Amino acid sequence: MSRNTWHIQREGARLTLSRRLPARFDVMASAEFPTMGRGRLARQIRQDLWRLLKGLRGFSPVIQIDATETGLQVSAGGSMLASTPVPKGTEARIQALLDCPAHRRRWLAWAQERGQ
Repeated sequence: MSRNTWHIQREGARLTLSRRLPARFDVMASAEFPTMGRGRLARQIRQDLWRLLKGLRGFSPVIQIDATETGLQVSAGGSMLASTPVPKGTEARIQALLDCPAHRRRWLAWAQERGQ
């Protein structure tokens, strides 16, 4: 697998962006977003999640976005190598990223730039 390979799976109202298949969550946080371009939103969250956790050995980001009647339900996190435990506080760090107003504004602007 090349270093730049990301898998995008679209199954009905669900979009999943991951490096490894099958995508799995060993650690995860969730947040709600208004309706916007799911693919663009997933890529932006993945980039910022990777920047946040790039020092976490064995971590592989996963972003899952479900379209709902009221907007989008985003689950962000990822998987660890089998022998690597998830460090304490990782879920809280991911939740803080998803709840950060500055990041959310930037993601919203980027994902709405070209529409749905």
